[in-house]
Amino acid sequence: MNDDAQLIDATLAGESAAFGTLVTRYQDRLYHALRHLMDSAEDARDVAQDAFVQAFMKLDSFHGRSAFYTWLYRIAFNQAMSHRRRKRPTTSVDQIKDTTGSEPIDVDGSPDRHLMEQENVAQVRAALARLSDEHRSVLVLRELDGQDYESIAEILELPIGTVRSRLHRARMQLRDELTKMLGQEIKETS
Repeated sequence: MNDDAQLIDATLAGESAAFGTLVTRYQDRLYHALRHLMDSAEDARDVAQDAFVQAFMKLDSFHGRSAFYTWLYRIAFNQAMSHRRRKRPTTSVDQIKDTTGSEPIDVDGSPDRHLMEQENVAQVRAALARLSDEHRSVLVLRELDGQDYESIAEILELPIGTVRSRLHRARMQLRDELTKMLGQEIKETS
């Protein structure tokens, strides 16, 4: 059973293992897309898990007018936006140090090894975080998840023209944010 429609039919017929195949097929892709929308990997995992639970519970409402992943992503996107609205306050390194008396340790190896990559990723994430939800979501769907305009329009329930204009504005806003960040770094190191 390779076709999503067959797996959905089998799930609705009571074969829960068929839904497990759908989860296996899409869990990594969904997590990576959500990781760019969420502030932490843990939040992205939680939202992805919640989205799969919701999809399973609402599977009988899936009519196949779109791809299963598009429908699933729409559920996950709504979950992510709800999660962001009720987000818990974050804890800083200083707060951890004050509370525990020691700083968190990076257990993944030396900082030199991944420093540049981590710095670039952190800058892009920080710039993405400064975008509005509507700009961030369209940018993540297109540039990081590789969705086409039609799928983005369906997921976000927008006309294609609106998707195109938001994507253009999002790219310009991201460029401006990165330029500001890089300009501040240059001033700070001078």
